[in-house]
Amino acid sequence: MANQFSSYPILCASFNQDNSCVAIGTRHGFRIFDSSTGRLLYERAIGAFIIVEMLYSSNLLAIVGAGEQPALSPRRLCLFNTTTRNALQELTFLTSVLVVRLNRKRLIVVLQEKTFIYDVNNLNILDTIDTVPNLKGLSAFSPCLDGCFLALPASTTKGSMLVYNVMELQSHCEIDAHQSPLAAMVLSSNGVYIATASEQGTIIRVHLVSEATKSYSFRRGTYPSTIYSLSFGPSKELPNILVATSSSGSIHAFSLGFAINQRASISIITYSGCFLEYRLSINHQNESSWILEREFNLLAAISGHAINS
Repeated sequence: MANQFSSYPILCASFNQDNSCVAIGTRHGFRIFDSSTGRLLYERAIGAFIIVEMLYSSNLLAIVGAGEQPALSPRRLCLFNTTTRNALQELTFLTSVLVVRLNRKRLIVVLQEKTFIYDVNNLNILDTIDTVPNLKGLSAFSPCLDGCFLALPASTTKGSMLVYNVMELQSHCEIDAHQSPLAAMVLSSNGVYIATASEQGTIIRVHLVSEATKSYSFRRGTYPSTIYSLSFGPSKELPNILVATSSSGSIHAFSLGFAINQRASISIITYSGCFLEYRLSINHQNESSWILEREFNLLAAISGHAINS
């Protein structure tokens, strides 16, 4: 998405695996925040970065630059220690790195036509997956070790995907989710469900990964729209909320029906640098109400201080 919004100050934004921290990359460095308080935890104020991924709340980051210099090449992945402020190890690829995902055992690197799986502790390569052309690096990853799946597009003409078990290093299943090509996908953090949207953007489907069967189908709208992101609630058991953002400028929340009345805290980061936190309530008729609880500017943060709206 960074290329689509190249005129905005934020080039990338991501939450860590337990949503306790958020990282942003800009043209002038990268920043790490405590997502519950808004406190700026770490800042590197040099270089442009298109990927900044944390390993939980540890001092390990996976970063990819956006510059022409070798040290900031988009083909170079650096594992960075925020305590020592040094690069631990580096990997260089033949083409640009599009997506990086990691947990305590695996490092996933997605390129346009290949995906690499590494042991995160020693960077030994464990497997290479040849993929269909994947210009946007479309992928989904569940970080838990018990259901650690990776999903990748399996076709450029229809919405099918390969689901791969990265701990057992073998294909798990292939799911035909849509008739048109995929535009967005996300795995629940425990690997139980995968949600997808096609380029049409009108229908969002949720599949049970273990059986590759459709469990839910939601209508986002009548007219086509580009789905920018999908996100499950970070439940340790079963997710009960699915959130979608789209080019229509709206945010949609869907209930997976595990409770009659549901409440959730929804955090949103905009490409202009705003952090928004809403309290969402969904009743038994699937009607929702949104209340803005916090709002602050990530780019205006001062190190060590919390930001108040």
